Amino acid sequence: MKVSTLLIALSLLCSTAFAADEKDQPLDAYISKNKKDQFKYDYDKVEADSSKLRDSWIAPLNLQYSYSKSNPYTDEQTSENAALKMDQPIFQSGGIYYGIKFAEASRVYSNYSVEVAKRKLVKDAISLLMQIKQMDLKIERQKLQIKNSTISLEQKKEQYLSGQLDSGFLDNAIIERNFVIQALYDIETNKERLISKFNAISDLSYTEAKIPHLDMLNEEQFLKYNIVLNMSESDIEKTKYNKNVTTAKYLPRVSLTGGYNWSKSDSAFQFGSHEKDYYDYGVRASVPLDINTFRDIESSRIDYLKSKLVIEDRKRELRALFEQVMQNIENFEKKRLLSIENRELYEKLLSETKDMYSAGYKTSYDVDLLENSVSIQMMDLSIFEIDKQLELLTLYEMYKHEI
Repeated sequence: MKVSTLLIALSLLCSTAFAADEKDQPLDAYISKNKKDQFKYDYDKVEADSSKLRDSWIAPLNLQYSYSKSNPYTDEQTSENAALKMDQPIFQSGGIYYGIKFAEASRVYSNYSVEVAKRKLVKDAISLLMQIKQMDLKIERQKLQIKNSTISLEQKKEQYLSGQLDSGFLDNAIIERNFVIQALYDIETNKERLISKFNAISDLSYTEAKIPHLDMLNEEQFLKYNIVLNMSESDIEKTKYNKNVTTAKYLPRVSLTGGYNWSKSDSAFQFGSHEKDYYDYGVRASVPLDINTFRDIESSRIDYLKSKLVIEDRKRELRALFEQVMQNIENFEKKRLLSIENRELYEKLLSETKDMYSAGYKTSYDVDLLENSVSIQMMDLSIFEIDKQLELLTLYEMYKHEI
């Protein structure tokens, strides 16, 4: 493959892999419809659970009805009873207010939990796509390595047959060629394994799916818009209101009570049926006395204090992760610069070798070998760029903005 042709091929491959506009490819486009539906149900369940928790202070109306029949002394008796009763708290020492706030905080926390799981799956899909693209480059690179090994083998064969080399050098050339061919098979196998994993979580065709280009983040951006930190912050709110709800549970409460009762009976000892109804209403005050009151309150307070410490640990972990990613990216950049240096060296040697070939001092093998070496270094540039993108993807998994 000529250098100019390879440049065009690499340019097209990289544009397909990295030049996608995020508006063209929404966040959940990388996961299958089935996965998206599952997450939708998760969000719906969060809303339902939150509404149920928010309104849990509203007491139910109890409707009762009974019908009985008896036969004492051979005379049948029947009776019916119905009642509608209410026992509605109207004051719980702040428990109603904190209960509503706790429900809202729980909803926010649960939504973050679902979002974290969803972004993890999206990250996996994009990572697999990037690795598949990288495998395509590695396959082409390995084919060039095979060409070079084949050229080296042909050179060794000619030198052996002319008596310039012994059989040991020829044997090593054969082994080296077999090694690079086997390595190609391994890369192709790994690519198929990646494709299988991608197909398990996405409906997209890996050959047509676009991958967004990920820009560099600074530490301030990463922490400010970090969804994991947001989830930890919402956990602090949730545990704070839960502490208040737990405390209010053991304080005085006031309830409105009321009811309507109806009864009807028929008996041989009475003339006709007797029916009556009445209603009642009132106010009830109560204070629960529980041996575990202070233990329960202390337990909820400890949960709140711990949640405030957990977020500090989370920040430390995220800072360490950011530093590690930046270090990895820096190392890949060093490798990329080394490939550029190697490519420039091979290009210079290639130019000189072509001149010597034209003068009859070098063979076509020498020219082809150096052309392939130049192409290999160009492949390495693209491979290292995908490595950098994979590192950035680790950060974007937790970044609130769209990838």
